[in-house]
Amino acid sequence: MSDRQLLHLVIGGELADLQHNQFRDPSKVEFVGAYPDYDSALKAWRAKAQATVDNALMRYFIIHAHKLLDPSEDGRGH
Repeated sequence: MSDRQLLHLVIGGELADLQHNQFRDPSKVEFVGAYPDYDSALKAWRAKAQATVDNALMRYFIIHAHKLLDPSEDGRGH
């Protein structure tokens, strides 16, 4: 793991439909957590996705927050 912190956020909720990544009710979007690296975020994402597999409209996403915080990020890594 790099010494550099690459912040990732995991969020999720029920989508309005399966064709778009638009939440049915944005006020009910779940903030799963903030993670210092992609591998930690992926582990959290996987756990939430597997726990909600019975609901086809439930989706979780990993947001690469470090790219939002530093737009000059060159895109190397995840």
